[in-house]
Amino acid sequence: MNPIDLVVTVCAVLSPATCEEQHLVFNYSGSPRQCVMAAPPYIAQWVSEHPKWQAVRWRCEYPHPNDRA
Repeated sequence: MNPIDLVVTVCAVLSPATCEEQHLVFNYSGSPRQCVMAAPPYIAQWVSEHPKWQAVRWRCEYPHPNDRA
Protein backbone atom coordinates (compact mmCIF):
# COMPACT_ATOMS: atom_id res chain seq x y z
CA MET A 1 0.00 0.00 0.00
CA ASN A 2 1.14 3.52 -0.77
CA PRO A 3 0.22 6.75 0.98
CA ILE A 4 -2.35 8.82 -0.85
CA ASP A 5 -3.59 12.31 -0.08
CA LEU A 6 -7.35 12.83 0.03
CA VAL A 7 -7.80 16.59 -0.44
CA VAL A 8 -11.24 17.66 0.76
CA THR A 9 -12.57 21.18 0.24
CA VAL A 10 -14.77 22.00 3.22
CA CYS A 11 -16.91 25.07 3.84
CA ALA A 12 -18.28 26.38 7.11
CA VAL A 13 -21.93 25.44 7.62
CA LEU A 14 -22.80 28.92 8.97
CA SER A 15 -20.66 30.76 6.42
CA PRO A 16 -20.61 28.84 3.11
CA ALA A 17 -18.19 31.34 1.55
CA THR A 18 -15.56 30.36 4.15
CA CYS A 19 -13.80 27.36 2.67
CA GLU A 20 -10.49 25.58 3.12
CA GLU A 21 -8.75 22.40 2.06
CA GLN A 22 -8.16 19.54 4.46
CA HIS A 23 -5.56 16.87 3.64
CA LEU A 24 -6.30 13.36 4.87
CA VAL A 25 -3.35 11.07 4.20
CA PHE A 26 -3.84 7.32 4.44
CA ASN A 27 -2.55 4.11 2.89
CA TYR A 28 -4.40 3.04 -0.23
CA SER A 29 -3.51 0.43 -2.84
CA GLY A 30 -5.55 1.87 -5.73
CA SER A 31 -5.15 4.74 -8.15
CA PRO A 32 -6.16 8.34 -7.37
CA ARG A 33 -9.32 7.81 -9.45
CA GLN A 34 -10.23 4.73 -7.40
CA CYS A 35 -9.49 6.70 -4.24
CA VAL A 36 -12.06 9.34 -5.25
CA MET A 37 -14.70 6.62 -5.57
CA ALA A 38 -13.74 5.10 -2.19
CA ALA A 39 -13.49 8.46 -0.36
CA PRO A 40 -17.09 9.10 0.87
CA PRO A 41 -16.82 6.98 4.05
CA TYR A 42 -13.59 8.76 5.06
CA ILE A 43 -15.15 12.14 4.31
CA ALA A 44 -18.29 11.24 6.27
CA GLN A 45 -16.15 10.31 9.27
CA TRP A 46 -14.23 13.59 9.09
CA VAL A 47 -17.45 15.63 8.78
CA SER A 48 -19.01 13.78 11.72
CA GLU A 49 -15.96 14.75 13.80
CA HIS A 50 -16.11 18.38 12.55
CA PRO A 51 -19.84 19.28 12.47
CA LYS A 52 -19.26 22.98 11.72
CA TRP A 53 -17.91 22.03 8.26
CA GLN A 54 -19.43 20.44 5.19
CA ALA A 55 -17.51 18.77 2.36
CA VAL A 56 -18.16 20.32 -1.04
CA ARG A 57 -15.59 18.56 -3.26
CA TRP A 58 -12.63 16.23 -3.06
CA ARG A 59 -9.78 14.76 -5.04
CA CYS A 60 -7.00 12.28 -4.46
CA GLU A 61 -3.36 12.70 -5.32
CA TYR A 62 -0.04 11.23 -4.37
CA PRO A 63 1.53 13.20 -1.52
CA HIS A 64 4.36 15.56 -2.32
CA PRO A 65 6.52 15.67 0.83
CA ASN A 66 8.56 18.63 -0.46
CA ASP A 67 5.44 20.81 -0.83
CA ARG A 68 4.92 21.17 2.90
CA ALA A 69 7.25 23.09 5.14
